[in-house]
Amino acid sequence: MSGADPQPPPATHPLAGDPVFDLHLGGKMAVASTVALDGRDDLSLAYTPGVARVCEAIAADPSLTRHYTWVPNTVAVVTDGTAVLGLGDIGPAAAMPVMEGKAVLFKQFGGVDAVPICLDTTDTDEIVETVVRLAPSFGGVNLEDISAPRCFEIEDRLKARLDIPVFHDDQHGTAVVALAALTNAMRLTGRTPSTTRVVISGAGAAGVAIAKILLAAGVEDLAVTDRKGVVHSGRGDLTPVKQALAAATADRSGRAGSLADVLDGADAYLGVSGGTTPEADVARMAPEAMIFAMANPTPEVHPEVAHRYARVVATGRSDFPNQINNVLAFPGIFRGAFDVHASAITEGMKVAAATALADMVGDALAEDYVIPSPFDPRVGPAVAAAVAAAARADGVARA
Repeated sequence: MSGADPQPPPATHPLAGDPVFDLHLGGKMAVASTVALDGRDDLSLAYTPGVARVCEAIAADPSLTRHYTWVPNTVAVVTDGTAVLGLGDIGPAAAMPVMEGKAVLFKQFGGVDAVPICLDTTDTDEIVETVVRLAPSFGGVNLEDISAPRCFEIEDRLKARLDIPVFHDDQHGTAVVALAALTNAMRLTGRTPSTTRVVISGAGAAGVAIAKILLAAGVEDLAVTDRKGVVHSGRGDLTPVKQALAAATADRSGRAGSLADVLDGADAYLGVSGGTTPEADVARMAPEAMIFAMANPTPEVHPEVAHRYARVVATGRSDFPNQINNVLAFPGIFRGAFDVHASAITEGMKVAAATALADMVGDALAEDYVIPSPFDPRVGPAVAAAVAAAARADGVARA
């Protein structure tokens, strides 16, 4: 998606001089040819008549698509623009700069080609049907910035109907990186998953996915809160997603009450709510606590406040240490899945990605270094290798 020479945009634009808008002028990506087209012979091989032989071969044996098209290395980045960054429901047109950004991150950090697709519908059935019909053009689907709870149903239905990886990054990318950072924070503070009491603030897409991956990693005492307090089965206002979440978390640990109540004595706080947690509440946490305030751009607990009570502090921002950044996960996850032609992305593959990220920190582990940098060149290959191995172990690899 890089290296092409698109038509130059106008020399001036309405917001010229602003470096952010200057960088986005004309978009952030372009399509580049991988073959030479220097004469008639090249043209006859790349297009007609030569291309007809390739088409006929694929028609006879569709598995040849893996070898003779870009499909198996290409992911659709799909959104409806209803939950873009911290901006909310801004619509498909305004979502495009983010989807372009996602596509270039796929290429830069995973060598994966990506096509941004912004759908002009918020209807769950229409989104599912549209993606299913587009699926033959792609090796995987990355769902992006689709509001909860529709994002859960859309992902589940697409997984059921497609035999290619489907991955909602707002859920699972965040969860993978959070688990990696928490794994190292626990190691630094002498804790283990089974003995660590965790509170997640926020029961949306990211909160649900983080809860699932922490349970898979061995965390046993876990409470998830929303605006009404702990999500538990005694409440009569739970959606099906939250009912399942309650059964797997608070109902098992016996936790109830408000966020302040469950923070009392908690070892770890993971914020994915976008709200503000009072200092008095985090002050009630256990000694050498771990606070991951991941809302962006305004963390639930400002790092300056968090450091008064926690030994390890992480945020979603790049201007503080320990950034929980999804780019550490999704390029390598898709790279590994594509390398073995996986039919799905399993929970085991996600945990493997988190383990690989945590292991990369190694002996350099410190309070301000529990997760590697996205610019560490080892990240993508390490995650990809771990994901590919897990895909084989989980029986979803086809190569």
